[in-house]
Amino acid sequence: MTTNTPRPEVLRYTAFSSTPSGGNPAGVVLDTTALDDSDMLAIAAGLGYSESAFLAAPPEGLGGQEGRAYSIRYFSPRAEVPFCGHATIATAIALAERIGPGELVFATRAGTVPVEVAEEDGTLRATLTSVEPHIAEITDADLAETLAALDWPATDLDPAFPPRIAFAGARHLVLAAATRARLADLVYDFARLETLMHRLDLTTVQLVWRESATVFHVRDPFPVGGIVEDPATGAAAAAFGAYARDLGLVPRNAVLTLHQGTDLGRPGELTVTLRAGDPRVRVSGTGTRIS
Repeated sequence: MTTNTPRPEVLRYTAFSSTPSGGNPAGVVLDTTALDDSDMLAIAAGLGYSESAFLAAPPEGLGGQEGRAYSIRYFSPRAEVPFCGHATIATAIALAERIGPGELVFATRAGTVPVEVAEEDGTLRATLTSVEPHIAEITDADLAETLAALDWPATDLDPAFPPRIAFAGARHLVLAAATRARLADLVYDFARLETLMHRLDLTTVQLVWRESATVFHVRDPFPVGGIVEDPATGAAAAAFGAYARDLGLVPRNAVLTLHQGTDLGRPGELTVTLRAGDPRVRVSGTGTRIS
């Protein structure tokens, strides 16, 4: 972006909360015509949010209604990431305020992600549909290194939830805490976990605690993005939904509620919907403009 080029408008929205003080904030740039990769990274770094989203014209053949299909890219303060759920929800809410609720289609580096925005009692709610997910094993050595970086004894894990790497647009390591107190006590070795996550190509570590059959509390360390913890993580929620279904921990038809951000003072709520016969995962939530 040259010095003579007008700076694009940078919107600030939060996702998975209807109040600006909750959920996960994201920067949203609706027009990146004048931006290159370094400009987008600089904007994301300047905002300091876990991710920001940048829209451009759709690729040929994407489909969707005219004026409601886009290419979208996501940048953390340190690097581009292939997919970000909360920034997708934030962008969809921002667009719906301008062009109305309805169907949107986004071309991401991870694949095509449709989003439906509906108005419910005056509140906009967006639902993204993930790319097809998959689950992978983690080696004993890599699990041991993860637990050492987190300073979590193996005995603090819930044995009903086997550690796995889950993908629904980005890779997340799912670890389940045996107690809410264990989940709440999160002080980890940032550099050590970051090194491991780069080696395993992980976006976050999805830490979960099961409150009931369909209600979970989650936290997401995000050192690879330069962030200690992501306040509400849509991509990880999608990955977790696929993980829980594939391991038989929830029914194949299920609606899960994930609470995140409480321990950071930014409470948010993510709804994960699983449908038998459709491997994709739907993640929905509200959102609102911050400034």
